[in-house]
This record gives sequence, C-alpha cells and structure tokens, in this order.
Amino acid sequence: MISYDDFKKVDIRIGQILSVEEVPDTDKLLHLLVDFGEDEPRHLVSGIRQYVDDPQSLVGKKTTWVFNLEPRTIKGIESNGMLFAASYGEGEDKHFSFIVPEKDMPPGTRLG
Repeated sequence: MISYDDFKKVDIRIGQILSVEEVPDTDKLLHLLVDFGEDEPRHLVSGIRQYVDDPQSLVGKKTTWVFNLEPRTIKGIESNGMLFAASYGEGEDKHFSFIVPEKDMPPGTRLG
C-alpha cells in the first residue's frame, strides 16, 4: 500500500505521438517523439514493438504517460517518461492495451 501523498507524486498526462522509429538492433523498442504541450516534444523509448502491427499507425494517437519519471538512457536515447498501459497474460497469450482518453483532450492534460 502507498499513501495518497505518494500517489499524488505520480504525474500522469495525455501525450500525442508525433513520430515513431524502431530502435536499431532491438525487437521490442520504439523511439517516440511525444507532444505534451511543452515548448519541445519529448523523446520516449517504450518496449511495445511486439504489440503494434504497424508502428506508424501510432502517429497522431493520444495516449497516457507517466510524465515525471526520472530520465533514463536506453540504447543511447534519453527517455523522458513512461507509457501508461495495461496488459495481462504471458507469452503468446499476453494482451496489451493503450490507455486512451474517452474524449479529445489536449496534449499535457493531467489525469487524476
């Protein structure tokens, strides 16, 4: 269990994916450029490649992200956040879903 004060520290926001590239020499990673309504879009790396038939289909999609996660360098790319998604099962029975807003929301909208 975590306290409500701990939960309030997690900043979850809507981000709009502007571009997607496969990370070379990996099977799972995508490099995404995401608009959060800031002056510059953020670079994020996410291990979702196996759940996306066509990575370019993500361009324009609004998804949810952990916005205030400490930056981490993955395969030479500084990632500034983490995708907020749902999954269950394992192996070939694993199911994955983006968490998306029901109504159109501007990039940077906070959840919670």
